[in-house]
Amino acid sequence: MKKSIILISGGLDSLVALGVCKDEYGIDLGLTFDYGQKSAKEEISASKKICNFYKIQHQVIELKWLKNITKTSLVSDLSVPEENLGTKNSAESVWVPNRNGLFLNIAASFADSFGYNYIIFGANKDEGKTFPDNTENFRKKITEVFKYSTLKKPQVVAPLINYSKNDIVRVAMEKDVPLEFVRSCYNSGKKHCGKCESCLHLKNALIFNNGQNYIERLF
Repeated sequence: MKKSIILISGGLDSLVALGVCKDEYGIDLGLTFDYGQKSAKEEISASKKICNFYKIQHQVIELKWLKNITKTSLVSDLSVPEENLGTKNSAESVWVPNRNGLFLNIAASFADSFGYNYIIFGANKDEGKTFPDNTENFRKKITEVFKYSTLKKPQVVAPLINYSKNDIVRVAMEKDVPLEFVRSCYNSGKKHCGKCESCLHLKNALIFNNGQNYIERLF
């Protein structure tokens, strides 16, 4: 019997990963991380709504020390990047040291303690082009590591690994995933800023899939 944890940020990728995998993988716990990012409050709120919608447990884990060693724009006074989608410079400007590796290792500790055999996260094709910890190779390698660092040996699953943002929004609409709960913005604020790289990815994918109604609600 499958029993799974999901890394849930409130963003598009983790929301859709949960929507398409909840029943197949028996997801019953979502972990959200507060590492001092500008949008932490909004991400936590969105993640809670999503977990309530799917009737799974939700836990927030604080990693204050990670902010202290992160100098890039997600947590500092620097402005987050606008435009320049998918460039090396834009990726470096929002890099958080070993973020996915750290989050997955924490999830693996939960898996070891509570008997979860799968960990789900929202890695995808578009982000894999610039973020190496969003690739299939990374998923395979960290799953291999857990064979040595845990007793439960959970498998890491990335159901969207071969999907672009356009594909992800399309699947969300086909599966009636509640996109109105999405929080993908790098900045804080009641609504998405519409200018940061993450917002532009989401907005462009919604436009591509004729999701104007969501654009009006989210931006």
